[in-house]
Formats: sequence, C-alpha cells, structure tokens
Amino acid sequence: MAVALEIMALLTVLSLAPSIVLTVTSFTRIIIVFHFLRQAMGTQQMPPNQVLAGLAIFMTVVIMMPMGKQINDTALQPYLKEEIGYSDALHKAESPLRSFLFKHTREKDLSVFFSITGLERPKTKEDVPTMVLVPAYMISELKTGFQIGFLIYIPFLILDMVVASILLSMGMMMLPPVMVSLPFKVLLFVMVDGWNLIIGSLVNSFV
Repeated sequence: MAVALEIMALLTVLSLAPSIVLTVTSFTRIIIVFHFLRQAMGTQQMPPNQVLAGLAIFMTVVIMMPMGKQINDTALQPYLKEEIGYSDALHKAESPLRSFLFKHTREKDLSVFFSITGLERPKTKEDVPTMVLVPAYMISELKTGFQIGFLIYIPFLILDMVVASILLSMGMMMLPPVMVSLPFKVLLFVMVDGWNLIIGSLVNSFV
C-alpha cells in the first residue's frame, strides 16, 4: 500500500510539473522580460512564442541546475538507494527550494499573504509555510519582471519619440512612426548585442 501511495504521489508531481515550473523557478521572470522586449521593439510575433518559451525553459534549467543537483544528491539518490524514507526525502528536497525562494522573495509580499491567511507572524524562516512562500515568491518575481521590462522599454520609447518628432517636423503625419522606427530598433538591438546583455543580466540577477 505504501509503494502504491508513493507511485500515486510521483504521478501527481509529474502531472503538476508545468505548474511547478511556472511557480517555483526562474521561468516567470524570464518569460515576462522576453515579452516586454518584444513589445518594446514592436516586432509583433517575432521571435515566436515557441522560441521565447523554449529559450526561457533552457535558461531556467541552467539557473536551477545547482539547486537541482543539491536536491538530487541529498534527497533523490539516498531515497532511491533506500537510505532514507519518503518523508525525509521530501524534507531534504524542500530545504534547497525554500532557500532559493527566500532569496528572491520580498518581505512585504510575505506579509501580504500572512495578512490574508490570518496566520501568526513567523519568528524565523522555518516558521514560514511553503504554501505561503510560493505565492509571495510569484508576486516578487512579477514585480521584478515588470521593473526590468520598464528599463528595457525606455531606450526604444525614446527612439520612437525621436522618429515621431522628425516625421512631424517633415510634415509626414500620415506615415506611422512605428514603421520607420522598427528598423532602427532592430539595428540598435543588434549593435549593442542585446540578447547577450539581456540573457546575461537575467542569469546574474538570480546568481
């Protein structure tokens, strides 16, 4: 019976894997920044959603690899070798994950969820339930992603304003400024090696 319950729990975790990737990894911040970048450049569906999602997934794997290795060494492998029990393996696997979540979660967001749930204020990190920590982490990631997206928007917005002013001064009011500024945006992004800068900055923001 115990083995059957463990298999059922494993299948449940596998079925929830996409949700887990979205909620407790770096995927959320990365995909938000990518979509802000595409909107700022005004390239419509280029790069496609599949390309952005694929790149975000591989970046997530790279960023989360140290934590995954730690979980594998301290929880999964000892459990497979029957050195520890099921509950001990879950506890050991949860510890690195909570450390990662705490590192990127704002105290203000944690306070909001403690106010919503009416739980007693924690005295230490160990007193914070994981079910409260995860949504607080997601809100923190959304805020961080929007902040980075705003910074990405600024240079492209300035370029749009300059092009619009030039077209207006030339009397070309019927020509959409976006159509003229798009090649310059792409040129600017390529000249500064934008993908390298953005991906490097995103990875460093987690490291």
